[in-house]
This record gives sequence, structure tokens and C-alpha cells, in this order.
Amino acid sequence: MEVVGAAVGALVATTSELLCSCVRSKINTTFNLHSNLAAVEKEMESLTVHIEVVKRETEAAEKEGKEIKAQVVIWLKDVETLQPRVNAIQGQMVNNNRPSRCFLNCRKRYRASREVEETLKEIRRLLPVAASFDSGVVCLTRVPRAVECIPGPSIQGQTTASKKLDEIRKALDDGFKRIGIWGLGGVGKTTLVKNLNNQLREASTQAFGIVIWATVSKNLVIKNVQKQIAERLYLEVKMDESVQGMASRLYERLEKEEKFLLILDDVWAKIDLDTLGVPVPEVHKGCKIILTSRLMEVCRTMTTDLNIKVEVLNDVEAWQLFCQKAGDVAHREEIKPLAEAIVRECSRLPLAIITVGAAMRDKTKVELWRHALKELQRSVPSIEGIEAEVYKPLKLSYDSLQEGLIDVGQNWANMDEGTSLIENLKDSCLLEEGRYGEFVKMHDVVRDVAIWISSSSEDGCKSLVRSGIGLSEISAEEFSNSNSLDRVSFMRNNITRLPDCMIQCSKASTLLLQDNYALDTVPEKFLQGFEALKVLDLRCTSIRSLPHSLLQLRDLRVLHLCDCRNLEELPSLGTLTKLRELDLENTGIANLPRGIENLSELRILNLARTEKLKSIQPGIISKLSCLESLSTWESGFRFRLKGEEDGQATFEELKSSFNRLHYLSISLNGIPWDKAEDLSWINRISDFELGFPQPQEWSWLLAINKKRCSFQDLNLSSWQEWIGWFWGNSSSLALIRCKGLDEMLEDFIESDASFAGLKSLEIEYCPTSLGQGGGCAARCDLLPNLEKLRIYRMEKLNSISELAGHLGLRLNSLKSIEVDYCLQMKYLLSCGDFIQTLPNLEEIEVTDCKDFEELFNYESGQNVSPDSMVPKLRILRLVNLPKFKTLCRYEETWPCLEQVSVWDCEGLRRLPLTNQNAGTIKEIKGETEWWDALEWDDDQTKSIGWLRSNKGFGPKWPF
Repeated sequence: MEVVGAAVGALVATTSELLCSCVRSKINTTFNLHSNLAAVEKEMESLTVHIEVVKRETEAAEKEGKEIKAQVVIWLKDVETLQPRVNAIQGQMVNNNRPSRCFLNCRKRYRASREVEETLKEIRRLLPVAASFDSGVVCLTRVPRAVECIPGPSIQGQTTASKKLDEIRKALDDGFKRIGIWGLGGVGKTTLVKNLNNQLREASTQAFGIVIWATVSKNLVIKNVQKQIAERLYLEVKMDESVQGMASRLYERLEKEEKFLLILDDVWAKIDLDTLGVPVPEVHKGCKIILTSRLMEVCRTMTTDLNIKVEVLNDVEAWQLFCQKAGDVAHREEIKPLAEAIVRECSRLPLAIITVGAAMRDKTKVELWRHALKELQRSVPSIEGIEAEVYKPLKLSYDSLQEGLIDVGQNWANMDEGTSLIENLKDSCLLEEGRYGEFVKMHDVVRDVAIWISSSSEDGCKSLVRSGIGLSEISAEEFSNSNSLDRVSFMRNNITRLPDCMIQCSKASTLLLQDNYALDTVPEKFLQGFEALKVLDLRCTSIRSLPHSLLQLRDLRVLHLCDCRNLEELPSLGTLTKLRELDLENTGIANLPRGIENLSELRILNLARTEKLKSIQPGIISKLSCLESLSTWESGFRFRLKGEEDGQATFEELKSSFNRLHYLSISLNGIPWDKAEDLSWINRISDFELGFPQPQEWSWLLAINKKRCSFQDLNLSSWQEWIGWFWGNSSSLALIRCKGLDEMLEDFIESDASFAGLKSLEIEYCPTSLGQGGGCAARCDLLPNLEKLRIYRMEKLNSISELAGHLGLRLNSLKSIEVDYCLQMKYLLSCGDFIQTLPNLEEIEVTDCKDFEELFNYESGQNVSPDSMVPKLRILRLVNLPKFKTLCRYEETWPCLEQVSVWDCEGLRRLPLTNQNAGTIKEIKGETEWWDALEWDDDQTKSIGWLRSNKGFGPKWPF
């Protein structure tokens, strides 16, 4: 008991001591309120002085881009938190420094006293810390910020650019390592990527440890690019260091970054990342690269994963941007029509709009606006800034080209080279894709730059270009300094007459006057000064005759007179012995020009649609020893056959020219060869077209590129003796509106024919009942190597399987299927023992088939493979299929799918996309409403699909 009592006594004593201590502390706190308040007031004054000094130094350092010490940043945050507490305490003080009524209550008084005491402790903690900042607020060792602001114009309000920016952001988020941004010079690539950089800077969560910007420019100097990267990383730049040495140090530094983004702006040629000193994304998993270039070829050589082309502004954006630069003056009633015309001349190119808009800012005189418009229409860079800021930068694209002017009248063998050159120009953004993919076009500003370059050529060969500006006549003053001109163009105007005097253009090689529809006379004197002329173009004019001064142009190579319907006769051309191309299509001539047989260098003679031409004397064509192209298509003259000799040219005469002819398009009365004749001579002609007149329409046989044949509006049964030869000697065959298809194919089946060389078959509007019973009628595959199949308006065909089964087609080599306007077709193929897969099919297009329900039918098939029916399919186009619902079986994936276009197919709710194959998709086109109704496996797949989508843009047809 004594022990217990002692323990209890000790516990009570200890507890009492603690309680007394606590009470003493509270009493001291309460009674010290007045002195603590005074101390807060006094010491806060000292702290405030430090706060003002530190803030002033910090703001100055930040303006200089210097890094602030971490302890300074923390101290300022603590000060910011302290200030409201001090303000609250001071607010509760009365003028005589006595507590207000709220302090009269003991409990409240203690709480207030405690708050004052703790505030004072915080002030006294912060004061000595501030004293440590006397050495400065800036870090001695600089640490680069994650993202530095790069000044540049905002794209806010520009829908087109904003969508591209969203596309780039999503590409970064979705794992693309190398992204190419390409497009025409001045279209806004750099502006777009600057906005990306600054958007990353403002992001609340930063995906990259550092974002590095480097401008490359046309004349690549690796060391200059290395210097920019090194400075961004705060690495020392050693002037005498080798490229390899700098690369090693950059590589070592960047390897330490967990994630970084390198933006290379204005790239003109491939940059080797190893030489630069940048870890490649394939090795450094946190590395991503964005590059901008005018050249698609650069993106290819840099092996980009995704290429995004930057397009020009839309019309609304172009007008808004112009008004932003030009000011309110652009909206004035008397100026607005001129301002709108000026914007059109800028052709929605941001750089041109910005430059011209700034030059016209606040100019109120209508005369100035009218003059500016006229100068732009004439492609004259007289507007302030346009030469330096628009024309010269765009000229860099021209300077980067390796090709020069193509010589006039080069021979047929250079067609492939010409195609290659055009593709290069498209990849360089100097040409653009035209309608239907069959034409090219040039952006108006690029055209202006081309005219400017040619008009101010430093080599002395200048051009005078006054095309499409509404001229009604040409004055002699236009030809000032005319002896230095190499090319002259007045095409596409309203010119009614030419100067009736000699114009001294002794060096000019080209004179273009086409598309001046009212021009009806070429004065005799006008051409006398063009003694070196090689090209004369008078197409689409109303001229009735040509002057005899034409015959003095001994160097003339090309004479274009197409669509001069009033031209009925030409002077003798015998003296123009260097002429290579003579185009008389759709003229009113009744006879060939005299002396034409003397044109020993003539390569192209176009007499198409010369309805009044009734006679070509024998021997003339055979004397044209260099002739490569001849057309009399739809002319009034038909070459005679054997037994029809009547003093006119015959088809037999043409045969002597077949060894050099590449293009032949003529009309005949009938089939020009005997039943037993060897037709191998046809293979020597690249383009071959024969027409056979009928009472109401024309029919013809066409062979293109030696191996393409087309039968149109013919009864195939009348060609029974030769038809097999064309099937067997063609790589591509088209049957268009032909009768007798069933009989011809039945004959092939009965003879066990097999045409191994035929790779493309097109059947269009040919009535047939073949395949209605199904089954495999043929004992062997009629077309074992068929790669492309197009079926158009075969209205009784339910599926391609019906035709394929009858002809024994296995379709193992098929790469492309196109089906249009087959109104009864329900699906493409039945899958089973006959055809289980299409192992090489890459492209499917189905258009305007009102009963079409699914691509492949599996119901009737046996032993159907669980694998994809189309393992290599890349491109899928579906248009106007109101009943279509199913692309494939639910479990199928199409691993190679790249492009999808879906228009007016409301029933299609699912695409064959999963996490495994969605990354291969490059583009999805379709209406916004259709896109919004699609079903997805998961959000990630939908996100990748959204990145590739092109919803609601562009014409639905053609693709």
C-alpha cells in the first residue's frame, strides 16, 4: 500500500506541476499581448523593407530571364502567407493600441494573444533569412527552365491553325516520336510551332523536362544548330571545339533528361542526329522531335512517324487577319471592295496577308488601294515589304531546285522524267494537287514570285508577264528594254489588237498570246522583231489568218493554234524546218498547210476535231521522218483501208511509221487488218486509238502505254478473231458499253484460255447474265494475276463472287476492288472453300450501291478462316451505301489499314480499329454526324481515331 500510495502521490504531484506550468504559460501569453502587439508592429516594419528589396531584385532578375534561388521563392511565398495574418491583427487594434471588445472575453483574449505570439515568431524567423539574401537572389549555377517563351503572333481565332495545333498536341500525347510539319513557305509553320511551344509553357502539367528550339535555315551549319541547343542547356560553347566534340557533350547531357522535345525549325535537308549530338528517339525513349520544312522529301529522309501539312487560311480567316493588320480603314465603304480584292490576290497565304495588310494600314486614299491592287495583279513587288518579306523568302524554295527550264519539244522518252519533276515540285510546295488528282496547280503567290524571278533574272534572260490582268490592247511602251526579254506573255486578257509595228525582241524565245478570244489579226510587222522565237502560242483566239512574217521565224519549234475556229488556211510552212510541234486541233482548215512534208523535225502533229479537213494526200505522213504523235481524232478525214485507195492517205502508209510513233489517234471505216495478220506492231505504239464511225455515235479501240486496251461501244462478237490477242497482249483492259460480253467470255471458258499477263480489268455498263447461276464454270483461273478489278453499272450482279465463280477467278493477286453503281449488289464476295482470303488486297472502294449491306458474306461459306479476310488492306472508301452496316466480323482486325473515307453510310457504326492497329491509321474522312455516332472499344482507340479524323471537310466526290 505504501508503494501504491507513493506512486499515486508522485503522479498527482507531476500532474499538478504540469497543470500549473500550462496555466502559467497561458497567463503569460495573455498578459504579454500588449508587448507582443508592439513587437509585431515594429519588426513587421523591418521585414517590410526586406520584402520590398527582395521583390524588386527578383522582378528585375526575372525580366532578364535569370533563375531565382529556390529559398528566395519559398521565402516570398511564406511572406505572402504571413501578410494577411498581420493585417488581421492590425485591423483589430484600436487607435490607442488597446484590444477591441472581442478581447474582453478571457477565452477570446487568450486565442488572440496566442495568434499574435505565433505571428511574431514567424516574423522573427523570416527576418534573418532575408538577411542571407544580401549575396543576391539569383542562382549562381543556372538551371534551364522546362519551356522558354518564344515570341510570335498568336493563332487565336484561326480555326484552321488551331485544329492543326490540336492535332500536333494529340500526336505528342499519343506516342509519336518524330513529327514533320510541312507546307508552303509563309503558310505559318513556324508560327504554329511557336504557339505549340508557348502552349506547353503554360500547361499546368509539363510532359517534358525541357523543350529545346533550334532554327536550322537553308544553309545548314551543324555547329550553329549545336550552339543553339548548348545555350538552351546552359552548356559552355567552346569556339575551337570540333563538331564531334560538341556532339559528345550534347549527347551526354541530353541522355540525363528523362523526357525532352527538340523542335527543329526551317529544315531544308536531312540532319543526322548522331552528328548533331541528339539521342535518336528509337534509343532514348523519352526523346521526341518536331521539324518544320517546306519539303516533304525532308520529312521522308528524317523518317518521321507522322507528317502534318499546314494549309492556307480559309476565306474568313484571311479577311480577319488582313483587317487586323490593316486596321479599321479596310471596312470603309469605298475601300472595302478593293481590300477584299487585295486579300484574294494574297490567296489566303498568311505571310502575304500580314505583309500587305501592314503596308496598307491606316491608308485612307482610295487611289492608294487601287494602285496596290493593280500592282499585285501585275505581280510587281512595289508594295512596301512584300519583296523582302514574301518574295525573297519564297525564292529560297526556287533556289533549292536542281532542275532548270525544260527544253522546248523534247522527245517522248522524257515523259517519265517530266512526271518525276512534277512530283518533286509538289513535294516542294511549288505545285499543288489539282482536280481529281489528274491536274496540278500553282498557288497564286508562288506564281507571282516565279514571275518576279523571271522578270528580274540576274543572268539577263528576263520575262515580260502581263497575263490575266484585263488588258484590251498592247502598247509599244510595254516593250521597254525589249531586247533583254527572253519570254513574253500576254495570255488570258481581252486584247483585240496587237501593235502594227515591229517590236524589237531579238532575244525572245517565247511569245504567249493564247486565250485572247477577241484577237482576230496578227499584223505583218508585229512578228518581224521576234526573229529568235521558238514558241508561238495563239490558242483560243479569233485569228483568221497568219502573216507571212511567220515564215521568217526560222528557229520556231512550237506553233499552237488549237481552238482557232476561224482559221481556215495557213501560209506555206516549208521554211520552218526546225518546227517540232504543230497543233491545229479544232481549227477550220480544210487542207494541210503547204510545205508540211518538208518539216523533217516535226514530232507532234495534232489535227483532232478538224471537221472541215477532208483530205490528206498520200506520202505526206511518211515523209515526216521524226513524227512521234499523230491525231486526226474526230476530224473530217478517215484513213483508207486496203481496196479503198482513192488518192488519199491509207492505214498501210502509216505502218511504215509505227517504229517511231508513240501516239496514234485516227479514224477508219473498218477493221484495218486481215484475220491472219500479226498484230505485234501494236505493241510498238505507246498510245493507240482507232475510231470507227457509226450512224449516231463513235466507237474506238484504245491502247495506252503499250499494254492498256479499251473497247468502247463495240459489239465484241464482231472482233471474235482478234479479241483473244488483245486479252493476251494487254496488262490492262477496259470494256465500256460493249455488247457480246457473255459470248466472248463463254468462248474463253470453252477454250480453257488463261491470260496471265492481264493485271487490270474494268467492265463498265456491259449487259451480262453471267454468273447468275453461280458455281465454278471455268476449269482454270481465267485471270491468275489480276491485280485491279473495277465493276461499274453492272446492274444485275449480286456479288463479284457470281462473276468470279463463273470465270474460275481465285483473286490471290488482287490488290484493288472498285464497285460503282451496281444497284443489286449486296456484298462483294462470299467466303468459303472457293475464296477464303484476299491475301494481297490493299484497296476497296464501293460507291452508290443502294442494296449493298456488307463487304463479305460468311453465311454460305464452309471452313472459313478465323483470320482477317483482308490482312493487307490499306485504303477503304465507302460512299452512298444506305443499307450498309457491316465491315467485317467482330473479332477481325485489319493490321495495315491507313486511310478510311466514309460518306452517306449512316448504318455503319463500327470501324475495325483496336489498340493494336489504330496507330497505323493516317486519315479518317467522313461527316461529323457519322463520326459522333461511331462505337469504340475504348477511349484510347477513339482518341487515336480523332487525331486522324478529317470530319466534314472537302468535297464528298471525287476523292
